[in-house]
Order: sequence, then C-alpha cells, then structure tokens
Amino acid sequence: MRDFFCTINLDQEEVFRTQVVEKSLSPYFGEEFYFEIPRTFQSLSFYIYDKSVLQKDLRIGKVSIKKEDLCNYTGKENWFMLQPVDSNSEVQGKVHLELKLNELITDNGSVCQQLVVHIKECHGLPLINGQNCDPYATVSLVGPSRNDQKKTKVKKKTSNPQFNETFYFEVTRSSSYTKKSQFQVEEEDIEKLEVRVDLWNNGNLVQDIFLGEIKVPVKVLRNDSFQAWYLLQPRENGNKSSKTDDLGSLRLNICYTEDCVLPSEYYTPLRNLLLKSSDVQPISASAAYILSEVCRDKYDAVLPLVRLLLHHHKLVPFVAAVAELDLKDTQEANTIFRGNSLATRCVDEMMKIVGKHYLKVTLKPVIDEICESPKPCEIDPIKLKEGDNVEINMENLRYYVDKVFREIVRSSISCPTLMCDVFYSLRHLAAKRFPNDPHVQYSAVSSFVFLRFFAVAVVSPHTFHLRPHHPDAQTSRTLTLISKAIQTLGSWGSLSKSKLSSFKETFMCEFFKTFQEEKFTESVKKVPFKEMYKRAQGRTRIGKKNFKKRWFCLTSREFTYHKQQEPIFTIPIKNILAVEKLDESSFNKKNMFQVLHGEKPLYIQANNCVEASEWIEALCRVTRCNQKRLSFYHPSAFLNGSWLCCKATAESTEGCARCTADVLADTQIEIDGDRETERIYSLFTINRSKLQKLEEACGSIAVYQGPRKEPDDYSNFTIEDSVATFHTLQQIIDILEKLSESHEKYQKKRSSSAKYGSELERGRDNEGKGRIRQHRHGENHL
Repeated sequence: MRDFFCTINLDQEEVFRTQVVEKSLSPYFGEEFYFEIPRTFQSLSFYIYDKSVLQKDLRIGKVSIKKEDLCNYTGKENWFMLQPVDSNSEVQGKVHLELKLNELITDNGSVCQQLVVHIKECHGLPLINGQNCDPYATVSLVGPSRNDQKKTKVKKKTSNPQFNETFYFEVTRSSSYTKKSQFQVEEEDIEKLEVRVDLWNNGNLVQDIFLGEIKVPVKVLRNDSFQAWYLLQPRENGNKSSKTDDLGSLRLNICYTEDCVLPSEYYTPLRNLLLKSSDVQPISASAAYILSEVCRDKYDAVLPLVRLLLHHHKLVPFVAAVAELDLKDTQEANTIFRGNSLATRCVDEMMKIVGKHYLKVTLKPVIDEICESPKPCEIDPIKLKEGDNVEINMENLRYYVDKVFREIVRSSISCPTLMCDVFYSLRHLAAKRFPNDPHVQYSAVSSFVFLRFFAVAVVSPHTFHLRPHHPDAQTSRTLTLISKAIQTLGSWGSLSKSKLSSFKETFMCEFFKTFQEEKFTESVKKVPFKEMYKRAQGRTRIGKKNFKKRWFCLTSREFTYHKQQEPIFTIPIKNILAVEKLDESSFNKKNMFQVLHGEKPLYIQANNCVEASEWIEALCRVTRCNQKRLSFYHPSAFLNGSWLCCKATAESTEGCARCTADVLADTQIEIDGDRETERIYSLFTINRSKLQKLEEACGSIAVYQGPRKEPDDYSNFTIEDSVATFHTLQQIIDILEKLSESHEKYQKKRSSSAKYGSELERGRDNEGKGRIRQHRHGENHL
C-alpha cells in the first residue's frame, strides 16, 4: 500500500496538487480545479506521485494530453492509462530560429552551398529542481553520412536565454566553378539533410539534462530565408521498453474550451440582441431564452449568458423576467424556486461569481474549525461506533449548526449589492404571485441563500475554495449533517410538524425538535443584505536581493505580509499606484509581479503562473478606483544604479511602459464581454439544427391555428408567441451567418500568411487582426 497524490501541470509547470491519499492502491481524489489558462501551452499533464517522508517523492506515471487533443475529451469522463515518466519526453518551451541557404564562390572559383543557422533565443524552458536552468543549444546538420554539430555558450540561470549566435554549415560543393545564374543543389542530397537543434541544461558535475529538440528539413529552405518560432519536441527514441500496462490508470473529467475572439465590432449585432432580451415580450421570445432552449445542458448557456449580462448591468431585469415566467407554473408556495429552471440556474451562477468572497469571509473560519479540530457528530444509530455517545454527538452537532447559522445571519450586512438587488426582485414577484401567503417573500429568498448557496458550500468546501482539499470521510459526514440542518432551518415553515414528520431519517426528526424556536424563523427574515469588498489569502515569496517566504493577506483596506501572525509590512490599498508583471530577467525568477506604492516597489514571486495571475487580478480589482494610479511603469527592476528596461540611471525616472488599461471596472469581477459573446455564438452554431427545428415549429403554429396534430416536434420548446419567437430566430440565424463568414475570412488570412514553423505559434496576436485566447469554462472535474 502506498501514499499517493496527483499534480496538474501546464507543460512542466505544476499549478495544482491534490491531497495525499494514504495506504491505498486505488486512491480516490474527488477534487475539482477550475482555472483560466494565463499563457500558451503545449500539453496538460497529470503526474501520480508516491509520497515519501525521507526521500524525494517518486513519480509513478503520468497522463499527458496535447493541447490540440483536449477537445476530444472535454465534457466526458475517461480512463487514461498511466505512461512511464521519461526524461527525454519532458519538454516545454520554444526556440526562435532564422535559417538561410547561401551560394558562395570559393577562392579557387568553385561554387558551394552554405547553410546559415541563426539561433536567436528560447522562451519558456522548464525549471530544473525548482530553479531556472543553465541552458545551451547544439546545432547539427544531419544526413545519411554526416553529423556536423556545433554548440552555443551556456546561459546561466534563465528560462528565456538570449543566444544570438550564428553557425555556418557547408551543404554541397561543386567540383568546378560554373557560370549558371543560380547553383542548384542536387535533389538527392537536399532531400536527406535536416537541421536539428537540441536544448540541454548544463549539469556541471552531473549529467546534462535534455530539454527538447526541433528538426527542420533543409529542402523546405531552397533559396528562401525562414525566421520562425518552433515549439520544442520530445525525442523520438524515448524509453519505449517500459511496460505501460503495469502502471495503472487515472479517471479524469476535463472541460476545456479555446475561443477565437474577433475584434469587438464583429459582435455588436449579437451582443445588442442578447442585451435587449429583458425588454422582449414575452421573455420566451428573447434571444437569451432561446439560447437556453436549444442547448442540451442549460448550464452551457447560463455561464456565458450570466457573465455577459452581468458585465453590461442587464442581469437583474433578465432574472426578474425569467423568474416571473417560472412562477406562472408554480402552484404551491412551498415549492417556489425549487427546480432547475433557467431562472434558478442564473441566480445560482450569479451567486457563485459575485458571492465568492462574501462566502469565504462568512464561512471559512468556522469551516476551518470543523475540519482542523473535528468533534464526533454522528447521530444515526446505525452508523454509531462502539463507545460513541449519541447525546454528546448531538450536542456537538447542535454547537456546529448554531455557529454556522449565526455566522450566516450576522453576514447580512456584508452581502454584495447585486445579490441584494436580485433577491429584492424575487421577493416582490413571489408576494405578487401568492398574495395570501405572508411568508412566501422570505422563503423565495431563503431557498437560494440557504439551500443553493451556503448549504452547498458547507457540504463541498473545497469546491468553493474554502478548503484546499476534499475533507476526510468523518469530516465530510459532519459537514453533510450540518448542511442538512442549514437547509431545513433556512426553509420558511420547514419546522412545522408536517415537515418534521416527512424526514426519512427519524434521528433527524428528533434532532430538529430541539430547534423549534421562534428566533430561528425570525432570523431567516433578516437575510439578506448589503455590500462588501474582496478578501483573499495566499502565500508567495518576497524580497529584494534575498527572497524569503512570507504569508500575504489582502483586504479591502490593506495589503500585508506576515512572518507569523502579526503583519511585518502593511500597504494601505489607497496608496497602491499600480500592480504589474515583472520581467523574469530582473532576478532570473519566473512568475514575478510588482506592487508600486509610495516607497520602493514590492517585488513578489508566486508559486506558479496561475497563482501570479490571480494575485494580479485581485490587487487590480481593489485598487482600480485609486485616484493616483500610474499611467506608466518600469517592467524591470532598478539594479546596480539603473533600470534594466530603459537603462535610465535615476530611480525616480518615469516608467517606460504603459500600465495595464486603467478603465474603471466592476469591483467584484472582471469580465471579457467579447469572449462571452463568442462563446454564445459557438453554442448557437453547435445547436443550429435545433434553431431550425424551433423556427419550423413557430411557422407551423402561426399558419395553423387549430389543434396541434404533431406536438412531439416542438413540445420541448416554450413557445408563447410564435410570431415574436420566429422574428427573433430569423435575427439570430442571420447574425450567425455573418459571424461565420468573418471567422472563415480570418482563418484563411491567418493560414495564407503562415510560414514553415509559424503555424506553431497561432496563439500570438497577428497585427491586431484577431485575438486567440485559451480559457477553461465551467467546472473542471479532475
């Protein structure tokens, strides 16, 4: 039996790590990770480790999925066979080359063909033992009977070495000089030659480590000059003798999306059509509602739709409109907003986006107490262990439930404003639908706040980033019991005798008899709420010349770092002038960023690229409204009497690079409206056949006003006004055709301008003509 854990890697950079599952050969991790991908990458990898106490953790095997293959597995659960970890296949990064064939006349009058290889630089080479590598390159001209090899200088402590070295190779030589206008290389020679560039880490006293290679056939050069970035590739002769069927397998559920986002003006028609959805009568004839109708899984439509409407301040009226439609089919007040309709899913997603930090501030301290100092809380007689005292366990559970409920009620004043606005609308709609029920306005809100927000976070704290890992079995059981109690206490009228008798478990019925107090039902009325800002915690590395590990804390008032409990340095939020990335060349360290304030810049190194991106985003959000924000900054550090970026010798010199756009943004979340609109366009395109089917159904209803003879064709669609729905569908289809043409033109233009090797860098911006962004949407179940 072994102690296993799993890491998630972008190329060779670890971005997440699971908890350790002890003493098992079939470990169940059950953990979920969701993240935006902040840089280009070649593969997503998962490594299984055997945890060791005294020695280095042993890598058992890996699953590596190339970026271009991720779309084949997205949204599906798959078993992957573990592959052996071979050092010759562990590569990442890219190399910038310029290749050229020259014709030369020698001193004796003969003509020869010369190959010129200019190796300029590399980018994104892997870390070696957690440190920047000491890379060098070998450049070879390889053929059936030749292997001419040359070597660059070693560059110290960098993952982005600047070589800028040129090498010359003799390709062919003529026996005598001829006066041909152009010397033609013999076909049989040129077909068999190739340029090979290998990257190595200089091991000094130990063996050099292979970092990757690229191969370019000389025949593609002819008489042209090629300059391009090439992604490093693994060796073809890796360790093929290892048995892969003995390593086991890994079960993954991956959701990955990569969107080609065009310039903003292309999306104006579709964006405007979606944003006016709340004004369409009836709401079922709107573009946003039709999107949810044609998508097989409503969640696919809800995520980009909510983000787009939230970005343009149109979410509250839309939720109110679809909630009103939802209430038309609700017959009893005690079942209000209990289903998975478009309205409830929109509110759920809104709470996840807007209420993330509110949830952390409210629940994290008490969840930490439960997980780190657990008390026995099992009250099911069947599950009690020998020696357990059910009365003591019930007291422990009551203590935890009281504490969680009290924290939720106390947090009312901290609820984000947008959540308050949505709940205000739901309360009034519920009271209007059931005017004779005085309590329905409260149960309409509590069904979301308690059942769909706090109770879900309690039972799955790792999903909401309240805990780093999935809790153990005993703690998970305690959290489940607490969650059940919170759901019940938060449901208006749930403490009546009829409701108590409906519990399947008699032990829960007995437990809830102790909660029949007026104060609990009155407390529910106080929820919710008003506004609060973000608070986040994390750990990064800090320092000027020597880097020391410190704890960081960000609140709406100050940014601090700690050695232990008390802060040793504090920056008031109002004093922060800019937060920007720092060039790796400053300290030869990756994932660096800088916080500019009244004193010297604070330089920070995050543990990985995802963490660095999240810290920069969080700091930018809380400082966006600062009046003295800088417009320019220095992307490198001030060392040895000058700025490394612009070589200015005065430390007070104004920055040489423009700061990240300082347009005022929503203090809760940053949303890319163009990207969300592109995602909606993709969903409409995928479900084009359903749009046509819905269009045919509307036409049939409009023409034939009698009884529907074939309801099966459109019975799954909500069609209140066939004429209005048909009109919206025609607009959607017309917009899709125009956007599809724009995408095709862009792809053709990009393909026609690609040179050999350049297609490997499709993630780069091409003269502002388009933007390629790689992101992950939705929940990733790993």
